Amino acid sequence: MAQNDFVLRPFEGLPGEPDWVAFREVVPSATGTARTTSEYGSRDVTVVTNLPAGWVALHRADGAVLLAVQGIVGSGDVSRDLAAALLAALDAEPGTPVEPQGVPAPDAPRLQDVLDSSVPFEVTVHEGFDYWLARDADVTPDVQESLEEASASAIPTVKLDGVEAAYWCRMTREFVRWARPEPEDEVINALSRLHAKRESGLAGGRFVGAFRASGLIVPVWELPRGTEAADVAEPIAEFSERLTKALATEGPLDANERRARAGIVSRQVTLR
Repeated sequence: MAQNDFVLRPFEGLPGEPDWVAFREVVPSATGTARTTSEYGSRDVTVVTNLPAGWVALHRADGAVLLAVQGIVGSGDVSRDLAAALLAALDAEPGTPVEPQGVPAPDAPRLQDVLDSSVPFEVTVHEGFDYWLARDADVTPDVQESLEEASASAIPTVKLDGVEAAYWCRMTREFVRWARPEPEDEVINALSRLHAKRESGLAGGRFVGAFRASGLIVPVWELPRGTEAADVAEPIAEFSERLTKALATEGPLDANERRARAGIVSRQVTLR
């Protein structure tokens, strides 16, 4: 692969691809589980949304290895960039952060080569960033202040139970952002079928559009003001059933569905 080749879906093939995309684009503070293959030492890895000071990875003093998904920029393949950061952290001495790397070689391994695909990507969303530090680490006043500042700027976010890669968040209003694993056209067509029947709402809120991120489509709903994450659990399970049926529907869209699709597509944006 040439260095300037762009990979649309860098996380394709990894367990929990939609959650990897959510880590990169919509979740402020979270950790996920991973492990390298035996070729790379069968090392446990904590995947994180971000690290302080723009670090891309960290070999913590207690031996834990952290890999940050957000912010990394290098080649056209985020997976290859992240794999390079991870391998650098594995080779580093404990207590060593990894700064942004240069562009990896075209034949350098990707995450799909380095990580064991049998290990599930289990996500934990955090309110703060205490996972940056080992449990017994000395927390100086400066470090404490940095953690508090980072936590204060994080958008409150909750991973919704019962469905994959759906996240409630509170900004000026409450929203649900749901990264979908299916091809974009299939998701848009399914949403268009529901929208044409006025069945695209969620928990009393309205479907407001979708954005593209790392090759996946992420539909977004605006919820009634004050809606908590717990209020969405049952409605999103019911909506998931409707969406699954719509995804399985074959045949062309009718006129109303085509109009709904045109409106959805006109509001789409691509983050990266």
